[in-house]
Amino acid sequence: MRLTLSPPCDLITPLIVPLCARRAKDAMASMPQVLAILLQLLLVPAATEAARAVLAVAPNASAGAAAAAAAGDGGKVTVHLVPHSHEDVGWLKTIDQYLVGSNNSIQVGCVMNTLDSVVEALARDPARKFVVVEQVMLNHIRFRRLTHPLHPGFLPTVVGTEKPKYPGHSPQASRFCGGWCMHDEAAAHYIDMIDQTTLGHRMIKKQFNKTPKAGWQIDPFGHSAVQAYLLGVELGFDSMHFARIDYQDKEKRKEDKGLEVVWHGSRTFGSSSQIFTNAFPNNYSPPKGFGFEVSDEDMIPVQDDPSLFDYNVEERVKSFVSAAKAQANVTHTNDIMWTMGDDFSHQYAESWFRNMDKLIHHVNKDGQVHALYSTPSIYTDAKHASNVSWPVKNDDFFPYADADNSYWTGYFASRPTFKRYVRMLSGYYLVARQVEFFIGKSSLGLFTSSLEDALGIAQHHDAITGTAKQHTTDDYSKRLAFGASKVEKGLNTALSCLTSSNGTCMSSVVNFSQCQLLNMSYCPSTEEEISAAKSLVVVAYNPLGWERSDFIRIPVNDENLVVKGSDGTIVETQLVEINNFTIDLRKFYVKAYLGLTIDKAPKYSLVFQASVPPMGWNSYFISRPTETGHNSTRYIASMVSPSNDTVEVGPGPLKMSFSSTSGQLTRIFNSVSGVDLPVQQSFFWYRSSIDAEGSGAYIFRPEGNTSTIVSRSVPLKVIHGPLVDEVHQQFSSWIYQVTRLYKNKDHAEVEYTIGPIPVDDNVGKEVITQLKANMVTNSTFYTDSNGRDFLKRVRDYREEWKLQVHQPIAGNYYPVNLGVYVADEKYELSVLVDRAVGASSIQDGQIEIMLHRRIIQDDGKGVGEALNEAVCVAQDCRGLMARGTYYVNVEKLGHGAQWRRTFGQHVYSPFLLAFTHENETSWKSYSVAKASMMDANYSLPKNVAIITLQNLDDGTTLLRLAHLFQAAEDPQYSVMAKVELRKVFGKRTIKQLSETNLSANQKRSDMKKKNWRVVGDTENGHAPVKGGPVDSQALVVELGPMEIRTFLLQF
Repeated sequence: MRLTLSPPCDLITPLIVPLCARRAKDAMASMPQVLAILLQLLLVPAATEAARAVLAVAPNASAGAAAAAAAGDGGKVTVHLVPHSHEDVGWLKTIDQYLVGSNNSIQVGCVMNTLDSVVEALARDPARKFVVVEQVMLNHIRFRRLTHPLHPGFLPTVVGTEKPKYPGHSPQASRFCGGWCMHDEAAAHYIDMIDQTTLGHRMIKKQFNKTPKAGWQIDPFGHSAVQAYLLGVELGFDSMHFARIDYQDKEKRKEDKGLEVVWHGSRTFGSSSQIFTNAFPNNYSPPKGFGFEVSDEDMIPVQDDPSLFDYNVEERVKSFVSAAKAQANVTHTNDIMWTMGDDFSHQYAESWFRNMDKLIHHVNKDGQVHALYSTPSIYTDAKHASNVSWPVKNDDFFPYADADNSYWTGYFASRPTFKRYVRMLSGYYLVARQVEFFIGKSSLGLFTSSLEDALGIAQHHDAITGTAKQHTTDDYSKRLAFGASKVEKGLNTALSCLTSSNGTCMSSVVNFSQCQLLNMSYCPSTEEEISAAKSLVVVAYNPLGWERSDFIRIPVNDENLVVKGSDGTIVETQLVEINNFTIDLRKFYVKAYLGLTIDKAPKYSLVFQASVPPMGWNSYFISRPTETGHNSTRYIASMVSPSNDTVEVGPGPLKMSFSSTSGQLTRIFNSVSGVDLPVQQSFFWYRSSIDAEGSGAYIFRPEGNTSTIVSRSVPLKVIHGPLVDEVHQQFSSWIYQVTRLYKNKDHAEVEYTIGPIPVDDNVGKEVITQLKANMVTNSTFYTDSNGRDFLKRVRDYREEWKLQVHQPIAGNYYPVNLGVYVADEKYELSVLVDRAVGASSIQDGQIEIMLHRRIIQDDGKGVGEALNEAVCVAQDCRGLMARGTYYVNVEKLGHGAQWRRTFGQHVYSPFLLAFTHENETSWKSYSVAKASMMDANYSLPKNVAIITLQNLDDGTTLLRLAHLFQAAEDPQYSVMAKVELRKVFGKRTIKQLSETNLSANQKRSDMKKKNWRVVGDTENGHAPVKGGPVDSQALVVELGPMEIRTFLLQF
């Protein structure tokens, strides 16, 4: 991210308004032309037909692939000038401040200036082009009904609520990236990436009937394999364009002319996942000396009036030709791209276009090189027409470094509580859309839309990354909270409708509530006294496509309670003491978040196991016992200090051993699988470097190559019970950990609380949990890509170039959204996470995960603020505390994928819990206590998930099915799966089904992709397994490994 100064709104407006007044009448009379201008602004022109049309109108400003190809045939370098402005959806300022140009003391930037000014500039010449990516900006203007200064009739048609009168069949109109934002590719989950892209694409389709074909990811800090193949295979893009790859990688690619490649992002899909990828030789700004922002002090305009003393045409043309030929030396073919823009540039767009017009004219007149206005699509077409064989890229572009000591791997874990909030709401949004679908049309409308805008914004590459200023991050959180609050209100009503026995909402008398702070044992509904007349009703909804049995844990004030299932049977329970660390946390943060003072804390957590059918719900009734014998199913567990040298915990086949002397984990054992592995776990911290290239929001740079252990001797307390055993470890005054082993579960649940991280010593600290097993892993470990594919990582190694190791710790960190694992010849040790983190394996048999960071200086990468988060209650400000959970599993070699994939779905999509106090008999008389929305006895295969089930505003339903396993990942589940849609929607009839691309903006059969020639034979093994067409009568969907299929349904 680079700062670019631009004039504020009040400086630009006077430059435009006089011209606006003169041309307003003409603009009103030429509405189709104006709409064509908007489409030129929004959409990247298609190659050949657009080129012919533009050449016919403006032969002197030649633009198009045909012209480029003609120039290239003679061996002449063709420079594609791609005007753009990078509009951050929040960073140093909030999204609204950037939109309207306020708070300019921080950064001068006004998106409205850019859009107003660009539209005016484009109107002057149809050959001009411009790229805009972030649809949320245009959408926010639309909903604010802002008045366009040039064309009075322009915005009501273009950004108002009515449909455009002119549907966009302009020769200027074509395709571009089109997401809600330019999402991050490290910390974003693949479902969120899909959702935010779909949101933007549907807006473009609805307003302009266009389908983007090029990815413009110019600023994310590294690029993921999943991003590549989702765009290539599932979306139908032809190309991706970006700026940031590792500096060593970039220099090697320049030498080998390998900046442009054909990227095979998926090992499963091989060459069928190909997408042309263009890594810029520098940043996304123009070559030095060719930026034309009016406020830039070093701007050198093209002065072509011979009467001017500063006439400089020959000098400017010479510099242009020299820069063009230099860039041509680092790529194949004679076509090169210049990115003509920067952050919030084109505040006065005519400054750019006037100078580019002159450059195109005089450069072409000179004849040494050819220049034209272009777009990513035109450029890609020219590259494809060259018929060159391109080098192949596999896997991803992580980690990213821009200097020897500047690895951008710190942001993988920056702002951990915000990352958790986004991930939690992502799963919440998924389940809310399911419930909204199942209740059908109602007075609630599409209540989940309240969250889609905020979640889309949160995927921005300075939002989910944790790299925005604090006040901007607060703004992101506020938007999420407002959206979540509205969805929660809608869900409470919708659940009443869903569970109603007569299937209607009107007669519902149930008032549900939810508890969003259960992670700190705060839930007013469950803490309320349970009367003799009423029970606490707990409804658990399961969004997964298969039946699941998970443990529910809620705070209660009464130890004399009994839990009944929906069939009236008594459910076994366990009461667990709530620890003092949680009580203190709860008291402070409930006051900070909700403004409520709570003096009394519940004494126990009530634990019981709930079994819930697929895409359905089950009800549990908690009451005071009225009959003798009921209490025999209840167990009150107390916390005790161990008396033996070794403490073994685990009520089921999975056991863990701890040393009572050191308080540390020593061994994991599973009597069913036969796994027996020595494992140690502890907390460490890296001392943040404080020099000019030190740690910050973006950068992870430890001082030295070793971490400091928090404590070698840990006080240990244990809770034993029939349902769960717990080990409580106090590593320090600021780190508390609870390890839980549940009955019949094959993993350990580890809940950590870290903070406030002490910085009284003026030392920034980056805190990790580290597991070390007695395993020989040959420097190899595996991390997921956006929660989807697992990629092989090798310490101090890059597959495509010889890595010069300058940072052996930070340079081996990778982003993790789902999990990380190591394997040897016998075992797999896996860890799943509940949010985006950074992880590595610095030594064989070791896994370390960064969980929290507190740094006292900025890293100089643009945000201008130390990553030193605090939470305040009145004048009491404390460093941020982060509570989270990770999950540990050990399996025999080749058996770990099943747990990672299936339990990973449990982590992402937990039970939705709703509470009410009702008389059990009365409640059952007007409610359905247990049901599945699928046919009885049907469930999805364990290798398939429903990742989207959503009512759309046009009356259709969006359905996405995802195969969860990679090819050859598991012998049982890496196979073709079949989903019977009639049974999935057993209570409804599908009238029409249409398969689409990933963002549902075109039929899958209409997707047209380019085939690229590549260097060498890159195919390994067999062709990927993919599902066939869906028969309209049978309605059975097939999915091969890693396949995602998207449908629009009508019921």
